[in-house]
Amino acid sequence: MPHVGPVALFDSGVGGLSVMRHVRELLPFEDLLYYGDNGYCPYGNRPESQVRQRVFSIAAFLLAQGAKMLVLACNTASIAALDDLRAGYPEVPIVGMEPAVKPAARATRNGRIGVLATTVTLHGDRFEKLLQQYAQNVRVFSQPGYGLVERVEAGQVQAAETAIWLRELLSPLIEAGIDTLVLGSTHYAFLRPLIEQVMGPQVTVIDTGLPVARQTRRVLEKSGLGNTGRQPGQELFYTSGEAPLLEAIYGRLWGQPVSLRRQPD
Repeated sequence: MPHVGPVALFDSGVGGLSVMRHVRELLPFEDLLYYGDNGYCPYGNRPESQVRQRVFSIAAFLLAQGAKMLVLACNTASIAALDDLRAGYPEVPIVGMEPAVKPAARATRNGRIGVLATTVTLHGDRFEKLLQQYAQNVRVFSQPGYGLVERVEAGQVQAAETAIWLRELLSPLIEAGIDTLVLGSTHYAFLRPLIEQVMGPQVTVIDTGLPVARQTRRVLEKSGLGNTGRQPGQELFYTSGEAPLLEAIYGRLWGQPVSLRRQPD
């Protein structure tokens, strides 16, 4: 597996760009390959078996492009398929994501934490194991993020309508008196300013984008696959959706213009 191959990240849509931005900061000399499965987004409304099938299909495509490492920059995909994917590709370094229950349990002051995530994530066995392992001494209030992924996919990360919807969606967590909120979807990181505004300064908001980027760097170095060159890394973007319609949203969330390629099914 060549050291010059890209580090590949994928997500159900644009959410994983929030992780990729951190990866770029920490790994400036690595080529990055991103795949947004916009044609099948959101994953949170799909059967876990279908999400697993998409994960394997995308992984095969990315490895065929020469990827030396895979990052499931998607909580839902990780909950549904991370263990199976690692078993299927034991020779490939693979980093996944999971809701930050452990750091939230450490951070809470009143023993009440909230988890905002997709229904697939909240109902998955992996999430249940997280609660059993790290949340025995705290109360966890789960809230499905109905409609939030779709709003981010549409680029409505600062829209007044999104703020109104967040106030309604988060009201049960506010009433529960949580003091720590876990963002259990990479999409939600783009809504963090609005979420913090709704929850107020007394609530600590945690997402896992930076920790996952740090883990990506650690695994890359441990595997001996880091690019030893000093040329700035390049980025390549693929989607299963309609590339011309999505380029502007990708560019806005990535922070600079993006040339988006469509990878047909």
